[in-house]
Amino acid sequence: MTTLAPQAAADGTVQLATVRERHFKVPIVLATATVLLAALFFFVPRDGTSTFRLDGGLGNIAVPTTATSWIVVGLLVLLTAWSFFDAWSYRRPALWLTIVFGVLAVFAFLVWAAADGLVPVTSLLFGAISLSVPLVFGALGGVIGERAGVVNVAIEGQLLLGAFSAALLSSITHNPFIGLIGAMIGGVLVSFVLAAFAIKYLVDQVIVGVVLNVLVTGLTGFLYGALLVPNEDALNRPVRFSRWEIPFLSDIPIIGPVLFNQTFIVYLMYITVAVVAWALYRTRWGLRLRAVGEHPQAADTVGIRVNPTRFWNVSLAGAIAGIGGAYFTLVSVPQFGKEMTAGLGFIALAAVIFGRWDPIRASLAALLFGFATNLQNLLTILKTPIPSEFMLMLPYIVTILAVAGFAGQIRGPAAAGKPYIKG
Repeated sequence: MTTLAPQAAADGTVQLATVRERHFKVPIVLATATVLLAALFFFVPRDGTSTFRLDGGLGNIAVPTTATSWIVVGLLVLLTAWSFFDAWSYRRPALWLTIVFGVLAVFAFLVWAAADGLVPVTSLLFGAISLSVPLVFGALGGVIGERAGVVNVAIEGQLLLGAFSAALLSSITHNPFIGLIGAMIGGVLVSFVLAAFAIKYLVDQVIVGVVLNVLVTGLTGFLYGALLVPNEDALNRPVRFSRWEIPFLSDIPIIGPVLFNQTFIVYLMYITVAVVAWALYRTRWGLRLRAVGEHPQAADTVGIRVNPTRFWNVSLAGAIAGIGGAYFTLVSVPQFGKEMTAGLGFIALAAVIFGRWDPIRASLAALLFGFATNLQNLLTILKTPIPSEFMLMLPYIVTILAVAGFAGQIRGPAAAGKPYIKG
């Protein structure tokens, strides 16, 4: 990184000198991951053959477990050395290098875990997509809220009330689309309260978000016991979305069944990510949104109404997060259950930070966390020597490592979390 620093000249004037910084955080993280993998393969060796099942007529691929694991570790060492060289040369390690490192590290771990076992690649990826959908919508809601200057800690509450509203309305109307609209309304209600207290009454945004999460958890838990349980057949039997197979695209090997044999909400996720990513940087709406989140005083001077802009965009963020809540009851689970979101709202918030407040990056981070969650289930089936307690911790460990290892080097919108008082 290159910065300018003031420096006194011999004649007493002040000049700007170039100061370059080395960034070793990413290389250190990659080195740590390489050492941990090597230690795992050395102290808990597994021999045999690892088989990967590829659907779409590609058959199975079998590789020797021990040899393949150590060959990939060697490649990881080379990539780590490359990242250190970039950092020493005052260059940030390239994004592609980190992505390739991650893919190879996951492959090496799967080879080790699948000794004399079978890894169904398509099923693994399909499950990862399915588990990532609520995280992606929650992360998009977080990106929009924080880009507008409001820290959206209430994603968990928006997901939970969205799931409850979707189950209730879909059960009453026997129409999943009505349930989806209800989920969006539920998310807006939570974000409306967040915006009112954070923007109008200047209450600390993090505190409001945490309180809202607790409130929604208690409210939905009460309504579940008092309303849904006694009338389960009428009020908690939502009509769910069925899968829509896209001709030709769904026949693509491996990724076809994963991406193009999905439900309406998944296809809506593709569209939402693309639209938000385009609109945030290419439209007047996106410019105003980023302006009130970065420098509200400057936005105010050019005629942008800061607080109304923040209010309506936080509401939009709640509607998007509510769609993620609908996925729980309209796709994955046949009915609403108490606290069924299980803290995924906080993982979505971590995806926002890891994704550097960018829609595409945040969505990719959400996919990473969804993959880690699905990997936990696969490791149980493969009967790896890893303790079951650790496998339950795996998604959260990945979240902590991602945020602490990579996101700590960047900053969010300058005015996020700061109320704006005109004048």
